[in-house]
Amino acid sequence: MSFLKINEEVRTALAENKPIVALESTIISHGMPYPSNVNMALEVEQLIRENGAVPATIAILDGKICVGLSKEEIERLGTDKNVFKASFRDLPKVISGNLVGATTVATTAYAAELAGIKFFATGGLGGVHRGVNETFDISADLTTMANLNTCIVSAGVKSILDIQKTIEYLETIGVAVYGFETDRYPGFYVRDSGYSVEKIEMQQLIDLLKVKEQLNVKGSVSVCVPIPVEAELDPALVENTIAAALEEAGRSGINGKEVTPFLLSKIKESSGGKSLSSNIALMKNNAKTAAKIASAYFSL
Repeated sequence: MSFLKINEEVRTALAENKPIVALESTIISHGMPYPSNVNMALEVEQLIRENGAVPATIAILDGKICVGLSKEEIERLGTDKNVFKASFRDLPKVISGNLVGATTVATTAYAAELAGIKFFATGGLGGVHRGVNETFDISADLTTMANLNTCIVSAGVKSILDIQKTIEYLETIGVAVYGFETDRYPGFYVRDSGYSVEKIEMQQLIDLLKVKEQLNVKGSVSVCVPIPVEAELDPALVENTIAAALEEAGRSGINGKEVTPFLLSKIKESSGGKSLSSNIALMKNNAKTAAKIASAYFSL
């Protein structure tokens, strides 16, 4: 494809059938402030290398879907104030308009599959929003996952979402969900969302992915990894903050795309800024786990 640009490190890894882990770029441009965002992105890439895989951060730059970024390109994403948050539907607009685009989970998964990358690490998935009965607000991450074959490692869906409905919706659309070495579904900032999930060990997961590929079964596999114990936020604090923030958003007329950053800012405020360090810790943990899974997959 003429719109796909794969850097040399990733291209070599693909040619040599080496493990690669894709990474989104929205977390860099919209997920945290500078310079924490750039430092996190570079440290995550290094962690992936240390655990036997090649990192492939994905973004849209100069009319191309770039798979694998240089340090300078990551810096550009982390400092540019006009980066477009590009979901799957936005790809034609961002590319044709020659915009700088940060890729969401949906767009990153699509680009990874386009490039031939099987594994993808992210912080948290989008999902079914609270109040969906009135808004019908469901992230494109979910429907895109159903149409791709990527193994996506995350800390579950973001705490601000309706976790139970998201899990049920993923089941409905044919996305397999597993807890990596846990039977409790994580809730991003918290290790246990209160919902159960089917537990899977490393070898079971590798065997499953191999058979899935041979059967040509469509649909991504969602692998959920709890946030490290030391980085977990107080579950009651998170839930109470979200409930109060949703009421405030309703009174203030905050809706649509504005709700998520508003809720996250409230969690950051109520946690005294700890939510930022928690976000970084879980992202590093997910990347490390994804690299280990990818390495195990390609070693067999």
